Amino acid sequence: MAAKTLTFFLTLLFLLQFHSSAGQNAVRAVYWFAGTGFPVSDIDSTLFTHLFCAFAGLNPQTNRVVISSANQAQFSTFTRTVQQKNPSVKTLLSIGGGDANATAFDGMASQAVSRKSFIDSSIGLARSNNFHGLDLDWEYPSTPTHMTNFGLLLAEWRVAVASESRRTGNTPLLLSAAVFRSSDHYTINYPISSISNSLDWINVMAYDFYGPGWSSVTGPPAALYDPRTTKSGSYGVTTWIQAGVAANKIVLGLPFYGRAWKLANANNNGFFAPTVGAAISKEGDIGYAQINNFIAQNGARALYNSSFVSNFCYSGTTWIGYDDRESISAKVTYAKNRGILGYFAWQVGADDKWALSRQAASAWGA
Repeated sequence: MAAKTLTFFLTLLFLLQFHSSAGQNAVRAVYWFAGTGFPVSDIDSTLFTHLFCAFAGLNPQTNRVVISSANQAQFSTFTRTVQQKNPSVKTLLSIGGGDANATAFDGMASQAVSRKSFIDSSIGLARSNNFHGLDLDWEYPSTPTHMTNFGLLLAEWRVAVASESRRTGNTPLLLSAAVFRSSDHYTINYPISSISNSLDWINVMAYDFYGPGWSSVTGPPAALYDPRTTKSGSYGVTTWIQAGVAANKIVLGLPFYGRAWKLANANNNGFFAPTVGAAISKEGDIGYAQINNFIAQNGARALYNSSFVSNFCYSGTTWIGYDDRESISAKVTYAKNRGILGYFAWQVGADDKWALSRQAASAWGA
């Protein structure tokens, strides 16, 4: 253990010598997910500064980052395609995701040799496919040991990126990570020093607070504020800042989707109303464009709650919590006023004719 601790601090000292904190310009980003079938060529990249291409995977036998053969053609041309509309947009290859095998990441991060395989292969893939950076979406390191290893991985990643840049003369790759909504994952603290020193920013996943798979009542899936609980974006951002991550390294997550429940009683249809499971889809997830279609086709009543900064609609026993223009605008304004780096959204294919993307860009301004 002593040797591992010494290695960790030597690694941090090394990266501090070479990682310049020149700072980032604002991040106005969105994820594109191959699984949606949304064409890369349809992305209006003029509305964003950064685009995440999701997801590369992790081979648990080799600990190397891989792009599936089904996605290789789209990933290899991703940057060239989105830069046709916006030559200055930056692209990052995102690794992992909510459906990835967390155990594979636990194992990879547990040993120096397997971390090196991950790091070297990720850098190679980023360069060979013309990405400007890499994004790690490990959901989630779930023990103190996992968190320690996560910190080691990030520190070694930064050193390797700096070394590759010096060796080749290339601009250093950007490094980001998608993280839990607060600086602790159910009381297990993230490695704050390593995050601060190693990453260009973190994507705070400030959504999925309520959903039919894990809550028996309706609720604001991505509230900015919640006077009742700690399930809110503002609480999450505050924990990260209080833990020691600079505000200008935090990017606030926005959902371009909602969660749908079946109400136990159609007449009890506000927040925290009893439900009897999911509506519309197996897990109750529904994209913003689909929500607008549901409202139009069913004459649903749509409301905005400024206390939570969340929208909801209902028709009969179907109830949907989501973000509409009002909540997106309020959240982006909050982010800018709080001095954080920007915002990102999951995911671009769920938007409705760019309504939320344009609203976010407008609220952020120049």
